[in-house]
Amino acid sequence: MKSETTKLDGVVILEPARHRDPRGFFSEVWNRDRARTVGVDVDFVQDNQSLSLQKGTVRGLHYQAPPHAQAKLVRCGRGAVWDVAVDVRKGSTTFGAWIGVELSAENGRQLFIPAGFLHGFSTLTDEAELLYKCSDFYSPAADGAVRFDSPALGIDWKLDGATPLVSDKDAAALAFDGWDSPFEWTAP
Repeated sequence: MKSETTKLDGVVILEPARHRDPRGFFSEVWNRDRARTVGVDVDFVQDNQSLSLQKGTVRGLHYQAPPHAQAKLVRCGRGAVWDVAVDVRKGSTTFGAWIGVELSAENGRQLFIPAGFLHGFSTLTDEAELLYKCSDFYSPAADGAVRFDSPALGIDWKLDGATPLVSDKDAAALAFDGWDSPFEWTAP
């Protein structure tokens, strides 16, 4: 498994090995012991799947507040997405900074996002499927969202000028500069 650190402390890009032959490929997409060797030491308790039918769909920016904060390991099973993580840990030197990574069925890359980050994605293809592991169970009371197009964040969603398709919940979310983060940075 290859790994790449990012400018956001704790956010890691993982690329599991793919063993190819004339039939296709085999890939071990999650192995706790191997993940630990690259700094991802999390017990996942829930797997989620999302299918977006239309290119230009934006989902996010989502979070679960403490005590149900979630770390996520995200990968794309079909099509391609632009996956985004935003550091919202008060006191972090990268508070409000974001990264984006293309995840696709073809490239097999994964993004590990620790608790304390907003998460969202835009679809780069029709029928984009996102698969992700979570470190805590979904809790409706802890569920929250920040507006994906908040000017204070300046995220490039790779939409090429297209009008994004968003849910009513995401369209009604607070802008980043009007939102109070429930997350605190703690020294490692």
